[in-house]
Parts: sequence; structure tokens; C-alpha cells
Amino acid sequence: MTEILRIENLSMAFGKHEVLRGIDLSVNVGESIAIIGPSGSGKSTLLRCLNRLEKPSAGRMIFEGKEFTPATDINALRARMGMVFQNFNLFPHKTALGNIIEAPIHVTKLSRDEALVRARVLLERVGLADRADAFPSQLSGGQKQRVAIARCLAMEPRLLLLDEVTSALDPELVGEVLAVIRDLAKQGMTMLIVTHEMSFARDVADRVVFMDGGVIVEQGTPAEIFSRPKNERLRRFLRAVVDRQPI
Repeated sequence: MTEILRIENLSMAFGKHEVLRGIDLSVNVGESIAIIGPSGSGKSTLLRCLNRLEKPSAGRMIFEGKEFTPATDINALRARMGMVFQNFNLFPHKTALGNIIEAPIHVTKLSRDEALVRARVLLERVGLADRADAFPSQLSGGQKQRVAIARCLAMEPRLLLLDEVTSALDPELVGEVLAVIRDLAKQGMTMLIVTHEMSFARDVADRVVFMDGGVIVEQGTPAEIFSRPKNERLRRFLRAVVDRQPI
């Protein structure tokens, strides 16, 4: 398989508090990796370091064969490594269509007509063709998140980072967002998915990574992680979140 991302000894600290400690991880083209773990384990910080919303304290990142350096164009990196956030981050004064065309026009210099065509195709893809002219205030949480995913896809990223994209949604809206992500996985989109949805991780991911205390404790196929976990900390986590047993 072709490697698209390699992380070596990535560390991150806020003052004396180490959030990430020596993370090593590789991602292959077309692979969907679910990152699970308790709150505060470093999952979201890892994604933010990859997208350079946070600056790592140490370590290397090689993306599409090129190592990230101080000279790397961060905007170009973010265009190729798109990120979808848990709180949507849509422009409230722009319609769904307006949100999606903004970056392709201003970052990649796509013509407005081309951007509009691409945006309408993407809105159809996420099931919102009839909401193109709606403002975020007129959309449900699930619809907002689907617009946010379409906005990210408009940049035609090579890698998609999804940071707990269902955690801010009402329970009945979670399924519509997960259906979009499931469809992306079937189509071969390369994704790193931070999620608390264990059944979704089991069904969709090619590989599951369990983090705790800023380190990768265990990783493997969904069957290995959920049915044959080796690490006692992972077993206790799964008992707590799947079986609802207290830790």
C-alpha cells in the first residue's frame, strides 16, 4: 500500500503538561483510521498538530513524501489535509453554497462558476441539494455538519481529518452525518476519524488506534481492538464505553 502520512516521535506540551508523547503512526492511501480513547487522551490535539493548528514540541511529519518544515506553506498543507471540526465553524452570514465556494475561490483561485458547480455536486452528495440557499441558522446540527464536510471536500483534500464530528449533535441527528462518512470510506477517502461512536469505528474503520495519556496504547483491526484487545487499559475502556461498566 502507498503511504500518504508518516508521523515520527510527535510530542506536544502545554507548559509542563505533556499532551502527546512520542506518537508514531503511518497512514496509507484509502485507509480509514478511527482514533478512540478517553477524554483528554490527546486525540484531538493529534489532529490539530497534523493540521498545524497547534505546533508540536518535537517530532517529524512526512505528508505525501515531503517533510513538514518551517518553510512549508501551511495553507497549501491544509488544502491537501482538510479538517472538519465538532462545532461546524460555518460562516453565519453565508449560505450553505456560499460557505462551500469560499475556500476554492480564494485559496485555490477556482473561478466562481467552477466553484458553484463543484459545490452543488457536493451538496447533492451529502443529501442537501435543496438547502443550497439556507443560512446556518436555518439548518439543523446534522445539516450544518454535512455542509462542513462538503466545504472541506470542495478543496479536494488527499487526507480528511474528522474531529469528533458528531459530539455536538442531538442523538437523532448523528446517523445522517455518520452515513456521509461511511459513504466516503466506501469511496476510498483517506481519513483519520476521532470518534466516541464505537459501533461506527467497528463498522467503518480499516484500523482502530486507542490512545490514553498522550500515547498510542494499542492499534489493530476493528476485530483485534474490539474482540481481542491485548492491553488491560483498553479492555477497561471498552467495558466502560461499550458495556457501560464503571472503571
